[in-house]
Amino acid sequence: MKYLGLAYFTPEKFAEMAPDDIKALVSQCPPLDEQMRATGKVLVSASLGDLDRWKTLRPQGGRTHVTDGPYTESKEVVGGLFIIEADSPEEAQRIASMHPAATLGEAGGWAVELIPMDFYLSR
Repeated sequence: MKYLGLAYFTPEKFAEMAPDDIKALVSQCPPLDEQMRATGKVLVSASLGDLDRWKTLRPQGGRTHVTDGPYTESKEVVGGLFIIEADSPEEAQRIASMHPAATLGEAGGWAVELIPMDFYLSR
């Protein structure tokens, strides 16, 4: 089964952190990402762009209306995503727990949401 992992962060908490602390935190991410990929179960891994470049498209009056910013107003924002293929929910949780957002960054409000996928289409 495939699982979508959404890695969250809290922008306000990051804004409170010193730049050197952010740099030190982020520098710990590549080895953890590599450990997760080394399982051979990671199909996709991505870090998302800055929030000020996000667009939301929604139907309105028979046309597609485009607005700036994330779709929802919330304290936590998706900063990255990954898709893993696991043989069991427990294996999916074990692999997802390797993601930096699940192991680091408590000060930045990091978290991972793991969602089973009912449908997956790729090229």
